[in-house]
Amino acid sequence: MTSTNTAQGNTRYAPLLGTLTVIPWTGEPSDGERNPPFLLAYSLGDGRDGPEAGEEAMRAVIKEVGLTTGAGVTDVAQSPNVPITLLVQAGRAVLTMPYLKAQCAVPPEWERDALTTGSVYYIIATQPWPGGAPGRPVGEEALRAFVGDEQVLAGAAHCLVPVSSLRG
Repeated sequence: MTSTNTAQGNTRYAPLLGTLTVIPWTGEPSDGERNPPFLLAYSLGDGRDGPEAGEEAMRAVIKEVGLTTGAGVTDVAQSPNVPITLLVQAGRAVLTMPYLKAQCAVPPEWERDALTTGSVYYIIATQPWPGGAPGRPVGEEALRAFVGDEQVLAGAAHCLVPVSSLRG
């Protein structure tokens, strides 16, 4: 089970996007090695003009950031024009990009995996998820159902974001 976190959106799209949320989770190791942990950003679909307008606004944000939906994984470290940064420190992840700034608590294994692998697999969903409301725990099955949905995955932007920290 993991907890959702409210993100702050820029005023340009905020009325359309509604409540932006970020949720971290980790996967099982493959071949005994840890993989980058995951971070998911999505809207609850509670924006001023409804879920469809929020979905279109999220697509516009993704495009303006320099990402695309349904086009594979973008390595932000190799894409200097994609303005996404991630600071991981002391049990917190701070994600910064145009129109979105989120700070969330992360479990120790998430932080360890992020620092060990040097990156986080970041998914920006265009499809709203009203079931993942901030402050409420999200069970593994609910998270798996949303993130594993083919439409959600195909409509999302996927990227690897390099991890920075304050440690020397």
